[in-house]
Amino acid sequence: MTLLDRDFLLTNEWGKKLFFDYAKDMPIIDFHCHLNPEEIYENKNYENITRVWINEDHYGDHYKWRLMRANGVPEELITGDADDYEKFLAWAGTIEKAVGNPVYEWTHLELRRFFGIDEPLTRKNAPEVWKKANALLQTDDFKPRNLIKLSNVKAVCTTDDPASDLHYHKLLKKDERENGFRTLPAMRPDNLIQINKPTFAEYLKKLGKASGIEINSFRDLIKAMDQRFQYFNDMGGRLSDHSLLTYHYAEATDDELDAIMKKAEANEEVTGIEYDKWLTMFLEEMMKLNTKYNWTMQFHINSIRDLNHPMFKQLGQDTGYDAMGTQPDIVSHMQQLYTKMRDTNDIPKTIFYSLNPNDWMQLVTLMGCFLEGGKQRMQLGAAWWFNDTAEGMTTQLRDFAQQSLLPNFVGMLTDSRSFLSYPRHEYFRRVLCNFIGNLVEQGRAPEDKKYLGKIVQDIAYNNAYEYFGFFDDATPEELFTKHENPFQY
Repeated sequence: MTLLDRDFLLTNEWGKKLFFDYAKDMPIIDFHCHLNPEEIYENKNYENITRVWINEDHYGDHYKWRLMRANGVPEELITGDADDYEKFLAWAGTIEKAVGNPVYEWTHLELRRFFGIDEPLTRKNAPEVWKKANALLQTDDFKPRNLIKLSNVKAVCTTDDPASDLHYHKLLKKDERENGFRTLPAMRPDNLIQINKPTFAEYLKKLGKASGIEINSFRDLIKAMDQRFQYFNDMGGRLSDHSLLTYHYAEATDDELDAIMKKAEANEEVTGIEYDKWLTMFLEEMMKLNTKYNWTMQFHINSIRDLNHPMFKQLGQDTGYDAMGTQPDIVSHMQQLYTKMRDTNDIPKTIFYSLNPNDWMQLVTLMGCFLEGGKQRMQLGAAWWFNDTAEGMTTQLRDFAQQSLLPNFVGMLTDSRSFLSYPRHEYFRRVLCNFIGNLVEQGRAPEDKKYLGKIVQDIAYNNAYEYFGFFDDATPEELFTKHENPFQY
């Protein structure tokens, strides 16, 4: 078997049948990513492959940065002002040593699918790859909108602050028929969760201005958030996302919350129990608003951020200094939250992700307690971040299948900042088909190609289409014409 050959990740005949006959050509709904809507709208070609792979004006790829540091690459060649070609050579020298790492596989999938480059990237062939890739990056097919459209993506959900005016989403909405996909906002209120930041008071003013509501109390804040939910909803938003590094359930009165808010605005220290009270009551209100607007609420839990303090001060967040969280009882505290909210019938559709796979069985059994009101309203989300590997995906699929109904799973997302990341959906689909194929091989699933084919197509696309309601006003077939994919398969 050669690197990334036709049967890559497919180790049984049934998996091969299901992937090539059913999963391979399904469209994509990328319901959680970190693409920049401004870049989608401006639709400019990238100067070179370093700019799309390693460093971009708005962000970089911290997955690659971590590996480059592990290989002893100087920071100047990672996040610094060094020449782009020298950075690419440093990355080529790093990827040579990344065998067994999913980034190795993703990198070579992108080279094959987008650039038609079949050989492994090395320091030796890096000049040739640089030349070929850069020439293609100057063509129309490699502008951001075409990279999305020609990857057969029907919807992209970006990650947006509640105070955003969604300016570029409005502009893109006018062009969606021509684009062939929808760009939709997803709300992430990190600035209202991380209240210990010195910018909290300034942010409340910004949110108040965006919502038209002067925020002087916790209840004012929730009224402002209700307005923002309506605003995002009118723009096609159907999801919120909440990052909980840690979580401890603790209730509070409105008076207590007002006092906590005033302390945070004054940059006074908010104690641990005060923060727990704030977060619990804020999440309760967010669950109510997600329920009110029939949105899906996503929880990303149990990570640790910015462990390297000097490098955080130098480079800021999302630069490769985060790790898996280890709060052992975080799910038990979420259980308390969901039990409380069930009493008032305020549990929205929910997708749980944890960076610590030790939480997965607790989460999947938690969600099984609150499934009333529709098909698979609660979901165990795709293997996330450090778990985004063939083995991690297989474990997540196994846990979902063994404790709930895997055929109802809404499937994969890129969680990426790169327009070249869509082969990750192919990667997931191969793992999915291989997983189901193994069940057949073991006599645990029927040898029924049509039945199993529908399951993989539903997980690949159909379930997300139905679950999120992005196209309630029209089907994708009515909205968008079919585009032939020029990229090599």
